[in-house]
Formats: sequence, C-alpha cells, structure tokens
Amino acid sequence: MYYMETTAREFNQRSSQILAAAARGETVTVTKNGVAVARVIPIAEEDVPAYPTDPMGDLDLPDLGLPDLDDDEIEETLKGMGT
Repeated sequence: MYYMETTAREFNQRSSQILAAAARGETVTVTKNGVAVARVIPIAEEDVPAYPTDPMGDLDLPDLGLPDLDDDEIEETLKGMGT
C-alpha cells in the first residue's frame, strides 16, 4: 500500500488524479494549513454492500409511547413556540 499527502488546494485542483491514485491502491491524506483533515482510501469490491443503503426504504421506528396527534393538535401544540 502506498501513502501520499496533498494539500486541500491541490486536492481541489487535482481531485481526478488523486481519486485515480486511490483507485490504484494509494491512501491519500489531505491537509489544510499543515493539519491532516481527511483521508482518501482505496476500497475493495467487498467493501461496497450488495444492497441499497439509502434511507428510502422502510424504517423501523421505536415506539416512544407518545400520543398520536392529528394535524390540528400538532398545530395547536406548536403555536407560539420559537417566537
């Protein structure tokens, strides 16, 4: 594995080349004012899940024991809040 360091400005200007380096297996540390702020790392095929990870699927929300309110009750509860 190869390691490379670049500045934030250089990353901005050469992002395509830096991403290509990561695709070749290099790890790239991005610095800003001499301080490491990010790392671009190569990923292997097995690192990418075979299923969608976006939040658009069904969600299991926990039951918090809160009352079910209709729109009017919510509106009444929120009146005057934040003013």
